[in-house]
Amino acid sequence: MEDRKTVYLKAKKEELIKRIKEKGSIIVAFSGGVDSSVVSALAYEALGENALAVTIDTPLLPPTELDYAKKIANYIRINYAIVRLNEFEIPEFRTNPRNRCYLCKKFRFKKLKEIAKREGFKEIAEGTNISDLGQYRPGLQAAKEEGIYHPLVEAALTKEDTRMMAKQMHLTNADKPANTCLASRVPYGQELTVEKLERIAEAEEYIRNETDVKVLRVRDHGNLARLEVGVDERKLFYNEEIMSKIAKKLKQLNYKFVTLDLEGYRFGTFDENK
Repeated sequence: MEDRKTVYLKAKKEELIKRIKEKGSIIVAFSGGVDSSVVSALAYEALGENALAVTIDTPLLPPTELDYAKKIANYIRINYAIVRLNEFEIPEFRTNPRNRCYLCKKFRFKKLKEIAKREGFKEIAEGTNISDLGQYRPGLQAAKEEGIYHPLVEAALTKEDTRMMAKQMHLTNADKPANTCLASRVPYGQELTVEKLERIAEAEEYIRNETDVKVLRVRDHGNLARLEVGVDERKLFYNEEIMSKIAKKLKQLNYKFVTLDLEGYRFGTFDENK
């Protein structure tokens, strides 16, 4: 016999499919993460050929995340497109202001709206859930201003609910840790450059390959790299050989100091003292 949570989520799924079908056609802002994957899978089930998942490929996206998004979209079988954008075209972006996420999301949503208008899609959706609403996410204001549809919020689904629904739908990324854009690794007010973001991406890829760590952020403090990893994954670094190899590699990337944050990963590190 199914438990109450399973029954509840199955009902929510059917409710979401019905609501999405009423949209007629839809573009999903697709990162390859759990939330946007659930929305894309629901959109495909509801609308078939009238659903399109779009990944925005920018200097802010780790290359491995783009490859992952392609695989998940193929698994879902939804129509898929990659659109190249460069946030460095935004006038204030390089200064890395506190509302950086607002500027980026506004830029991206306007592009998606252009695509929707050109291709005849009626709605644009993304994977925000109600757990996100309690966090500092200035991009949500941009979504509101641009009229972006949030099906998971409309259905009152939390992050945990969405992961459970992903498992029910047999999505292969149901347990994938959340990731964020590379710019989030740099403290507000410190200049952003393509070279800096590429250095961060290379450092993170190397560390993942060496340790199999799942949750990782290399916070870039100029000549200091501060590694935040999942709280239960800190033990992966309790090895002198591993620490030496990581330090050597990151110094080759022109970091002078390499440190492990003893508290582990926290969402919005640079917002803690805002």
